[in-house]
Amino acid sequence: MLRHLMAVLAMILLTTPAIAQEAENAPPAGIDRSATGGAQTLEDILRRQQNQKIDDRFRSQNIGGDASTVPELGPLGGASDADLWRALRYGKADITTSTRNETGKVLVQDGGMWWLEIRRGPLVKYGGWLLLGTIAVLAVFYLLRGRVRVEGGMSGRTITRFRFIERMAHWLLAGSFILLGLTGLLSLLGRMFIAPYLGREVNATLLQASKFIHNNVAWAFMIGLVAVFLMWIWHNIPNRLDLVWFRHAGGIIGNTHPPAKKFNAGQKIVFWSVVLLGGSISLSGLSLLFPFELPLFAKTFAILNDLGLPGWFGADPLPVQMSPQEEMQYAQLWHAIVAFGLMAVIIAHIYIGTLGMEGAFDAMKDGEVDEAWAHQHHSIWLEEEKARAKAPPKSARTAAE
Repeated sequence: MLRHLMAVLAMILLTTPAIAQEAENAPPAGIDRSATGGAQTLEDILRRQQNQKIDDRFRSQNIGGDASTVPELGPLGGASDADLWRALRYGKADITTSTRNETGKVLVQDGGMWWLEIRRGPLVKYGGWLLLGTIAVLAVFYLLRGRVRVEGGMSGRTITRFRFIERMAHWLLAGSFILLGLTGLLSLLGRMFIAPYLGREVNATLLQASKFIHNNVAWAFMIGLVAVFLMWIWHNIPNRLDLVWFRHAGGIIGNTHPPAKKFNAGQKIVFWSVVLLGGSISLSGLSLLFPFELPLFAKTFAILNDLGLPGWFGADPLPVQMSPQEEMQYAQLWHAIVAFGLMAVIIAHIYIGTLGMEGAFDAMKDGEVDEAWAHQHHSIWLEEEKARAKAPPKSARTAAE
């Protein structure tokens, strides 16, 4: 009797996990697929879009078989198109590729719903508020502070602030970034804000033109970024004068204008923001243009996993095996997020260089600035330039010696 009782208990223990697993993997209750012949229903689609877990074995396990065993399909030969595409989707098709990367065999990748939701949700919402908020803050600041004037008025004497090559590099960088920003916003927001009002045809035309401009003007932006970096990096290294500038808020809030060399602390912030954020935008943009040749995130995530960074926040390890499509999804989000940040910085830079400060635009218009303006905002640089102008030429000094 005891032996029979033990056998019954063992049978229960052995079958319980299988029953539990079968129950866990069972299709969600309430989904009737009889009307579709076992295929997915609208309810399946809605659940998947809402990131709810569904049992899709009715698709993944139905990838065809021996056609000769199926009535009326024998003469047709191999698997039907539906079976083939289902096998491709679930990675069960026999694929021969020239790549050694296993992710290169992924021909159908449908895991981008999270990317789509972020792209048309938080990305647009917070990015839009960042740009509109920056403009609103600058407008309020202008109403309260007004334009920063040159105390005592202009002197009428000018000094060269930027050479022709410096101005050309600046305008190449600035002009290309404005084009990239506008076309990027059209690509991101066109379906939501243009197509409903102007029509899909207009939006499609704008998107096609935006894509062409964006992909080609990007090279001009990168050339200008490198040129500006090489010409101005030595003038933008932080020093102790920057602390004095911050203490007086650059004279923008009060009336005390601290001394500065060619670039003050505020301009250095803009410079390094453009270099670092612009460099990151360029790198992610290259990854979008060449996803097979320049994947960025899988390798980066592997390094972060090795450092244990996800564990610091209680998160799961980051994915390290990605298809090119997944790489592009991460790259596109990073590209847009960093671009929104840089656009906010540039909006503030444009405000200071035009409406916010008297005489500032002259430096990039023709390279000449009034000495009174230079003395107020860059007094150390002005004295250095005057001393350099008064110094005898090197050949004359050598002859005198």
